[in-house]
Amino acid sequence: MRIPFTQVDAFADAPFTGNPAAVMPLSAWLADDVLLKIAQENNLSETAFLVPAEDDDADFELRWFTPGAEVVLCGHATLASGHVVLSSDPALLKVRFRTRKAGMLEVARQDDGYTLSLPAWGPSPRAMPGLVEALGITGTADILWHEHGYALIVVEDEGVVRNLDPDQRALAALEPMVAVVTAPGATTDIVSRVFTPAYGIDEDPVTGSAHALAVPYWADRLDRDTMTAFQASARGGHLTCRLAGDRVVLGGQCVTVIEGTFLLP
Repeated sequence: MRIPFTQVDAFADAPFTGNPAAVMPLSAWLADDVLLKIAQENNLSETAFLVPAEDDDADFELRWFTPGAEVVLCGHATLASGHVVLSSDPALLKVRFRTRKAGMLEVARQDDGYTLSLPAWGPSPRAMPGLVEALGITGTADILWHEHGYALIVVEDEGVVRNLDPDQRALAALEPMVAVVTAPGATTDIVSRVFTPAYGIDEDPVTGSAHALAVPYWADRLDRDTMTAFQASARGGHLTCRLAGDRVVLGGQCVTVIEGTFLLP
């Protein structure tokens, strides 16, 4: 079997920045263990698989796999998938993806980039023993949680976020989660870093789904619905953010860096 393969740097305006994702269109779903093995072979933070939808409500069905597991939601690989689909047909203005647990997602053209519509996941306070210690946070931190396995850890300032050096083994020993550490930014409204060792990725470069939690939180705290964000990983990535009712709308660019064919025995 020959599967088209495109590697895209998402939330990036130049190669080697943002978050890389593999986008692989299929004619029909393969077995779950095969999808996971393909993601492991790609060895990127996410591989997105697309299958044409069988009705008019969506254009494609979409699933995402890290090298460790299938995930509930992935923003950057959805943006990358939209980039691949829309780049193939200049007449298309938007594309809709049906997902298994995150509902319908949409990527639309905007200027020289795209917008990505995600569900707004408002987090709630929760005690999580050992999390702050595993992250290496010594100052004040507020912890909030969303049932899909996301922890939002709010700290005092950008310096705390940038200087984090988590104990990845201790973090992986806790319940599986996406740990989003966030603070007010110095040159952007908010700044964050995201750690996911339970899913085979110590630190995710730029995480769209993390902002499904961060944006509702910061919209309430800043008392406004639009903001700028920077994810301060080694690669780094900028996002524009807007809370629109029960949706979070993220803006960003994509760069295609590899095109080829995956050969599946």
